[in-house]
Amino acid sequence: MSPRPKKIRKCEGNFCGHAFKPTGTPLSKLEKVEIYRDEMEALRLCDREGMTQEEAGQQMGVSRGTIQRIITIARKKTADALSEGKALVFVDDM
Repeated sequence: MSPRPKKIRKCEGNFCGHAFKPTGTPLSKLEKVEIYRDEMEALRLCDREGMTQEEAGQQMGVSRGTIQRIITIARKKTADALSEGKALVFVDDM
């Protein structure tokens, strides 16, 4: 049995570069954490724009539960990169 197909997510925000990394260390020498466009969009909508998960879900065309899962993963990745000195590498998977 194959998994359910991934629903298309509407993402309006743009990446501001290829990666966000600690200064002074080349990207090639850092451990990398990949963050996907939908994860960045969920962070932007909920944490920067102050939307509720319900509002963000409507904006992105997915359920509130999906936003909750996406934002939990995105926050964990971001916290890992920031606390461990890793690079956040932006991946455009769409």
